[in-house]
Order: sequence, then structure tokens, then C-alpha cells
Amino acid sequence: MLIGIQLGLTGKPANPQTQVPPTETTTKSICPLQLPASINAVLDRPLMRRSRWGVLVQPLSSTQNLYSRDAQKYFTPASVTKLLTTAAALQQLGQDFRFRTSIYSDRNGVLRVVGRGDPSLTDTQLVSLARQLKEKSIQDIKLLIADDNYIQGDVVHPSWQWEDIQSDYGAPINSLILNQNVFGLKLQPQTVGRPLNVLWNETDEERQWRVVNRSVTTAENQPSSINITRDFKGSSLQIQGQLPINAKPTLVNLPAIDPTEHFLRRFRSILKTEEISVTQTFVSPFSMKYNEELAGVDSPPLSELLIETNTNSNNLFAESLLRALAIKKPPAQNQATADAGLELMKATLTQLEVDPTGYTLVDGSGLSTKNSISPETLVQVLQAMAKSPSASVYRASLPVAGRSGTLKNRFLKTPAEGIVQAKTGTMTGVVSLAGYVNAPNYSPLVFSIMVNQTGQPASVIRQTMDEIVVMLAQLQRC
Repeated sequence: MLIGIQLGLTGKPANPQTQVPPTETTTKSICPLQLPASINAVLDRPLMRRSRWGVLVQPLSSTQNLYSRDAQKYFTPASVTKLLTTAAALQQLGQDFRFRTSIYSDRNGVLRVVGRGDPSLTDTQLVSLARQLKEKSIQDIKLLIADDNYIQGDVVHPSWQWEDIQSDYGAPINSLILNQNVFGLKLQPQTVGRPLNVLWNETDEERQWRVVNRSVTTAENQPSSINITRDFKGSSLQIQGQLPINAKPTLVNLPAIDPTEHFLRRFRSILKTEEISVTQTFVSPFSMKYNEELAGVDSPPLSELLIETNTNSNNLFAESLLRALAIKKPPAQNQATADAGLELMKATLTQLEVDPTGYTLVDGSGLSTKNSISPETLVQVLQAMAKSPSASVYRASLPVAGRSGTLKNRFLKTPAEGIVQAKTGTMTGVVSLAGYVNAPNYSPLVFSIMVNQTGQPASVIRQTMDEIVVMLAQLQRC
């Protein structure tokens, strides 16, 4: 089966968390009693009437509804799902939790590298592992074994869409994640009429592919259009499309087909650079008890991993955190690690007094269209976390309006800039936003806005949604 990736001018795969252009809004104060009519006036516009909206607004200090529309109904949530995943991870694992990747000695000349699902592991950490081995006078490895058994189950959820798993934001999840399980190449214009030059970031990865390059370099200022297709077994890469001769090189990131083998190839190359030879590599089908650790690296603390997860809406990080919950609740026999994580997530949120009937989840990132969450559930999670000992860490992980992450280019030059912390969510037919508003002339607010089944472009829905949030920022006591 061939899967493809369409690239625009930036050369990057379409990400569900694209940003919306800033919208300037005039400042006006709104009394709480005026809020329902003001929001209804926005949602009842002819342009919005065919879209399905769910909205809930409450003061952070109470469960009194300042505004509610279909707040108890299910909606496909997209990436606001991460609010539940990160809340459960923070409650169960604590802000100082770290993933650890270790190397053990099996026997003379045989080393076993054990991954535990660290989503932040990069070449830099592999260099550290290699140098730790070198400090212990290890120069020759007869057999390097990759133990990828810590996480069990599908590397991508069966309900994820083809366009997601072919893009970097839908990379597979396993125990030995490296460089977020993607590899990169650049497409560079040559002379007019010639194919684009393909430059690989990793020479080891280049050897895995047979490239069929049907691209072309066009004259200056012509449109850019690149289409890359590959067979899912990971052997053939077909490049089509065009770049003008004056275009900058276009970066393409693709998910690794076999992430464990990708890890081994890269680590072997790094070991060679550190003058450590490897005769053979092997992926172990089972785990075993380990002897003394020879080398190890830790991830940043969970408090930092949450920022990458929520601020940048990183799906791989969210899925890794979901599976990390299984540390507290080991999977039953033949149970997927992610499913064990989902069970503990529900138990954790129930302890926080989040209604367990208000949502149903199959993943931790929100990529699946089989997820369902009510606006009321999102508000319950946000309310509960605001009262928890980890409140400041949780809120610090959220994008800030006009300042960071997926909200960096939203709410600029509006009363909401800098005072809204909220998680975004976007996929085909879905736009969501949920978080906190530190209204300067009113008490802090918590809100959730979800839109499904809309025929309008996401940018139009976001602008309408932002108009509502700006109202919240302008609330004052009357």
C-alpha cells in the first residue's frame, strides 16, 4: 500500500495544530448577565448555525454556570484530550518523574539496551550512553540487543487515519523512541528542468530506501508542490512535484517504519563514532532480568515533558505519558500497555471527581476520531487540577495566548493576550479550546468550547471561538 504526504510552501506535513492569524478586537466590558446573550449572538449567526457547538464557562471558584450550551453532550475532542492525559500523569507520576534508558551486560561482549518509552531521547543521549561505555573500557560489542518490550501493543492506534500515521505528528510509539521516531531529508532545487536534489539527514536511513525521484526544478517564483509516497513496508520512496530554482531547501520529516531497527542503526553509528565496534545487532522478543546497569540516561522531569505535550501539542509525548501510567498499574496478561494506562487514567480522574460517564477514550493524544469528551468533562478536569497541589505545574504546561505554542499567533492585540492559558485541538471537522482566563476585572474563569460537524474552514471557527474567549477576558463585576 502506498501512503503519501502533501507538502506546501513550508515543506512540512500538515499538523492538526496549525495556527490562526491574529485578530484585532476592540475592548469593551461585559457584565456576567450579558454574557449568555452576547455568546448566543455569535453562535446563532447564519454562518454558524449548521455547526455543532458545545460551550461551558464557570468561575474557577465555583461550579456555577455563567454560560452553557450542550455542555453534557459528547464531542470528538481532538488534542484537548491531552488535558486528561497530562492531568492523570501528573497526579500519578509526580512532577519529578523521569523516564530512564539503560544498558546492561548480558554476558561477555553482549549488551542489552532497555527502553522505557522516553519520548525525549535524541542522538545527544545516545552519545552520552556511548561515552559511558567507553569510560568503562568497552571497545568491542559482539552483540547489541534492543529490548523493546517495556511497552506492549500496537505502535499506532488502529483507528488513527492514514494521513496521520504517514506524518511526523503520527509517529509510532514504542519503548525505544529516538528523535521522536522520525527521520528527515531535504529537497533542494537544482538547475531548471532537473530533479530536486535529495539530501538525507542520516546516511544509515538513506540505505533503507529505494528512491524514485520524479520531481522537477522549475523557473523562479513558480508554485511549490511536493508529494511523497512510500510503501508501508518501508522500501520504496517516490518523490513527485516541483520547487522553483530560487526556493529554499524543503525539509521533510517522515515517521520511522520500524522504530526499533531505526534506533539500532542510529546507535550503532554513534558507537562507531566513539570508536566502539558492534559485530551484530538483535531485537529481543522478550524481556529478562538484568544485571548491573553499565550506562543510563534520564529524561527531563515530567514538569518539562508536560510543557512539550500541551504547549506544542506533541502527540508522541502524550502517548508515551499514557503508557507510563502503567508503571503504577502493570498491564494484565495480553493487555496493551496503553489500555492499562487508560484504565488508570479513568480511575485517577474519578478520584478528582470527574464524572466517568462524561468521556470515552481510546488514546492519549486525541488523534483518534473514536474519542468522545463533553465540554463539562474538560471543565471538571481543569477545575480539579486548579485545586490540586500540582496546579501551578499543570497550568504552566498550557500555551499562553499570543505568547507560546499553538496559541502564539492567536489573540494578538486583544484583551485576551497574555491572560488566557488554554489547550487547543484541531482535526478535520473538529475545533476545540479549553483552559483558564485570568480576567483582570473579574474572578478567574475556566472554559471549554468544542465544535464538531462544521462545514466551515477551521480558521473561521477559530476566529469565532476567539471572539467568545475575548468576551470572557472582558468580564467585569456589575
